[in-house]
Amino acid sequence: MLISNKPYPRKNTHQVDVNWKSHVVSIGGSNPVVVQSMTNTDTADALNTALQIKELYLAGSEIVRITVNNEESAAAVPYIREQLDKMRIPVPLVGDFHYNGHLLLTKFPDCAEALSKYRINPGNVGSARSRDDNFAQMIELAARYNKVVRIGVNWGSLDQSLLARMMDENAARIEPLPPEQLMYEALIESALSSAHKAVELGLPANKIILSCKVSQVQDLIAVYRAISQRTEFPLHLGLTEAGMGSKGIVASTAALSVLLQEGIGDTIRVSLTPEPGGDRTREVLVSQEILQSLGLRAFTPQVIACPGCGRTTSTVFQSLADNIQTYLREQMKVWRGQYHGVEELKVAVMGCVVNGPGESKHADIGISLPGTGEAPSAPVFLDGKKACTLKGERIAEEFQAIVQQYVEERYKPTAKQG
Repeated sequence: MLISNKPYPRKNTHQVDVNWKSHVVSIGGSNPVVVQSMTNTDTADALNTALQIKELYLAGSEIVRITVNNEESAAAVPYIREQLDKMRIPVPLVGDFHYNGHLLLTKFPDCAEALSKYRINPGNVGSARSRDDNFAQMIELAARYNKVVRIGVNWGSLDQSLLARMMDENAARIEPLPPEQLMYEALIESALSSAHKAVELGLPANKIILSCKVSQVQDLIAVYRAISQRTEFPLHLGLTEAGMGSKGIVASTAALSVLLQEGIGDTIRVSLTPEPGGDRTREVLVSQEILQSLGLRAFTPQVIACPGCGRTTSTVFQSLADNIQTYLREQMKVWRGQYHGVEELKVAVMGCVVNGPGESKHADIGISLPGTGEAPSAPVFLDGKKACTLKGERIAEEFQAIVQQYVEERYKPTAKQG
């Protein structure tokens, strides 16, 4: 029996094309999992919002969501789009609507046109009397402007009338569902019934994406496993309110990795709370690293680095690993447009003789630094063969030069656009 090291095949979902003019991001079908992010600026501050969108896009976000919560923000959306176009940032924008989306999209047609996708939460479109009318109004506007819709259910704002009905039905069962199972079913029912209603209202099925967001890892896995068996609509994955720092990164990685490994999910977002003064692009980098670690996509050359132990009393290898990783990420801004396939490069920076030479040989480029008591030299391996030995104070600079030369010789230049 062969042991597979590959994720399960992706679920067969509809393809949804989200675009801004000629720039198309295809979601679902056989397309790669798409990275999404969201701004945290006041959308009414159009210039700062446009600048943050640019940062997110350059970091690798393929779709960016913005809050559209009042008339000031809706009025700013066309100006944001205009600024992005001037900066040649073609990223599609998603409008995040709650409570008053039907009013804003109607009153500000330029906003409705400038957005590529509308996010609608069925639990936040109105009260019992107006809910259906408001939802229908937003769907009809999406169809009129030929826009994609994400029907995004969240257990923090679940449709209370739907939940009450399902609780009554559950109470009448001979064997009622446990509370958490009932919540899962309510989330899924809200998403699927809203999607089917949207199709009835005239929105094509290939314009719909679904999400059922919760904030606990096991709950998210359970809900998405279930809904993936019941629909062919593409699914957006994300652990809502994941948290700050290592907690948010670990929780999001744990949940999304299980689902992605099972072939579930067509677009993802890691919802990190930035630390004070932190960079919003962190959530984009984490999303990329999840996909790259699973072997689903490649975004930037990978650095395999020794963690250090009692054999490595010097911090030289730590500094070099950090130096090389930063260098590679910065160089990718240039290399991406010059060298085809360079994002799959693997670099090893090791700290002593135990695993250093072996790991270095398995990488495309590897360097094995001296550990405690070892000779003060650093052999460099290219494609598994020893190429040279570096010594002295300029190991970092010399190794960078070797990496640059390797890239130039190994990867074919990307054809220039005419």
